[in-house]
Amino acid sequence: MAKTFPLHPKHPERICWGCDQYCASADMKCGNGSGRTQHPAELLGEDWYTFGDWGIEVEAERAEDKQSGEA
Repeated sequence: MAKTFPLHPKHPERICWGCDQYCASADMKCGNGSGRTQHPAELLGEDWYTFGDWGIEVEAERAEDKQSGEA
């Protein structure tokens, strides 16, 4: 079973998000010498999952909690 994709990781720059292995950026197992894949939050901002069709099921309460900082 694949890991749940985090909406707001604490340090997304430390991980390669290119596959389900989530390797450390300095120790990528599946890479061929290329750079790491960035988390969508690094590219599109904290509300990245609200735009487009990512195929991620997000409960309305969870999304609101993250935006308001209550969680």
